[in-house]
Amino acid sequence: MNEELWAKVDDYINEIAIAPDAALEAASAAAARAQLPPISVTPAHGKLLHLLARAQGAKRILEIGTLAGYSTIWLARAVLPAGHVISLESNEMHAQIARENMLRAGLSGRVEIRVGAALDTLPRLAAEKQLPFDFTFIDADRTYLPEYFDWAVKLSHPGSVIIVDNVVRKGAVIDSASEDVNVKGVRRFNERLKTDARVSATMVQTVSAKGYDGFAMALVR
Repeated sequence: MNEELWAKVDDYINEIAIAPDAALEAASAAAARAQLPPISVTPAHGKLLHLLARAQGAKRILEIGTLAGYSTIWLARAVLPAGHVISLESNEMHAQIARENMLRAGLSGRVEIRVGAALDTLPRLAAEKQLPFDFTFIDADRTYLPEYFDWAVKLSHPGSVIIVDNVVRKGAVIDSASEDVNVKGVRRFNERLKTDARVSATMVQTVSAKGYDGFAMALVR
C-alpha cells in the first residue's frame, strides 16, 4: 500500500462521486498558477464536508483557513441562498484568489472572507455577537489548533458540528517526543479533546492522494 495506489483509488472515487465542475476546477487551477501549496482538501473530502453540512441543515458556517477557497466553495454550496459562510485567512494574496474563485462560482453573496491572524479575527467575531455557527471547518496552522478549536466551540451552539483536518500527520501524532510544531499543536489539541466535556468527538485516519492523515469530528453538547 502506497500513496500512488491511494491516488489511483481517489481518481476512481472521484469518477463515481464527483461530477465535472468548472468552478472547482478553476479554483484548483488558480491555486496552481499562484503556486500556492497543494494542501486543499481532495474532491471527495470536499464533498464529505458539503454533505455533512447539508445533512445538518447548516445555515451559518465558519471556516478557519481559506487558502484559494476550494473547500469554501463546497461549504458555500451546502447552505441555502440565505445562508452565510465566513472564512478566515491570514494571507491577503490567498484571500484575493479565493474571492475571485467565489465570484467565478457565483457564491460571493454567501461568502465573506476576513483577512488576519485567526487569533485576532476570532475574538472580533465573538465581540460582534453574531448568531452562532452551525458548522465549522478548521484547516489552518496546527500550532494554535487548540485555541482555534476553543473559539469554534464558543462560537457554536448545542448541536453544532466542528471538523478539524490533518490531525494524524502521517502517524507522527503518536510521537510524544516530536519537535515538529504542527505535531505539537495537534497533540495539545488531542489532549484537550480527550477531556473536553463541551463536545462529543472522534478521530478518523484517512489515506488519499494527499497521503496519510486524518480528521477529528466534534458535536457540541
